[in-house]
Amino acid sequence: MNSRSLENSIVKDMALAPEGHLKIDWVEAHMPVLNRIRKQFEAEQPFKGLKVAISLHLEAKTAYLAKVVQAGGAEVTIAGSNPLSTQDDVCAALVEDGVTVLAKHNPEPAEYKEMLIRLLEIKPDLIIDDGGDLVTILHTERPDLLVNIRGGAEETTTGIIRLKAMQKDGILKLPMVAVNDAYCKYLFDNRYGTGQSVFDAINRTTNLVVAGKTVVVVGYGWCGKGVAMRAKGLGAKVIVTEVKPIRAVEAHMDGFEVMPMVEAAKLGDFFVTVTGNRDVITGEHYDVMKDGAILANAGHFDVEVNKPELLARSSSVRTVRRNIEEYQFKDGRKMYLIAEGRLVNLGAGDGHPAEIMDMTFSLQAMSLKYVNENYEQLGKEVLSVPFEIDEQVASFKLESLGITLDTLSTEQVTYLDSWNTN
Repeated sequence: MNSRSLENSIVKDMALAPEGHLKIDWVEAHMPVLNRIRKQFEAEQPFKGLKVAISLHLEAKTAYLAKVVQAGGAEVTIAGSNPLSTQDDVCAALVEDGVTVLAKHNPEPAEYKEMLIRLLEIKPDLIIDDGGDLVTILHTERPDLLVNIRGGAEETTTGIIRLKAMQKDGILKLPMVAVNDAYCKYLFDNRYGTGQSVFDAINRTTNLVVAGKTVVVVGYGWCGKGVAMRAKGLGAKVIVTEVKPIRAVEAHMDGFEVMPMVEAAKLGDFFVTVTGNRDVITGEHYDVMKDGAILANAGHFDVEVNKPELLARSSSVRTVRRNIEEYQFKDGRKMYLIAEGRLVNLGAGDGHPAEIMDMTFSLQAMSLKYVNENYEQLGKEVLSVPFEIDEQVASFKLESLGITLDTLSTEQVTYLDSWNTN
């Protein structure tokens, strides 16, 4: 065990480490792309002598990403990006592997915030953020800690929304790669990963059937598409609510009913929010919901389902199963909120499948390497993942699956590049 990581870490119980190692070993065996990148990093040492701060949902797949960055020569410190998604056994195992960990499951809000600040106080050279919390703290409360940071990468839709708002206002002080906007992120992680992990969490938490029920999916971006697709596959009737006309047409042509939330609220048995916005389910919706409606959020922050207005209509609140709170309304109806309205697939489950996060975290690792190699030429703005990295990750994935592709002939390349097709 590394004495530095042990002395500087904040974890619940180091005795939990053996179970955490088993979890990390399992995902490592199912993340072939990241394994390949790890071998490259071990040989090239792209982060030698650098400090890297990571704030992500701290479970086994994230732990393995931290170990891959560490294998590239970095001194890695990691904190959680959501109080309920941190797994204490994984944290203990990471400490034994030499990573400094500042995370516990379900800390008090003040303690959670303090751990993020302590993460930044290592004065990192590079950061990986999830939801924009690190960047926000750097630009508001601790701008003194910006001095050493070369740049970083952002994981989520929510985080990129915040970063682009900062860029628009002219206050962003470092380059950040928008990993969420890469093809290998939103096509697979957001769609297939979110779709599966949301219902993994809902099913294991409620132990209720989805088939024959009505699932209301609030938002039809890539995550919403995945949730709707999985709900349909489980036998549910699916209703989509949207504010964007093009997405609404797409949902309609994908075979789903589309209607305003106030109408959908009367019909839903399960509600899943995936918008990245606040107050998409509020009091006017609770007032018409069925007795026994189940509410879950798959967006980054716990603001999509309005909890104060839910509480205001309740005469009592109690925990009826692990990760399920029952709100007894004054009119006798009951509403059930999963994982306190936090990110359901990690607050009440294990998150996306390892094979899906293999691509996303490979993008993270390669984007961090790209920032480190080019930070002096990069602007202080939100940057796209270079297409070459996106394609390389996809190629590594195909290779791991034993899938080969056709290649264009010289004549075909010439034809595609020419305006004269004769």
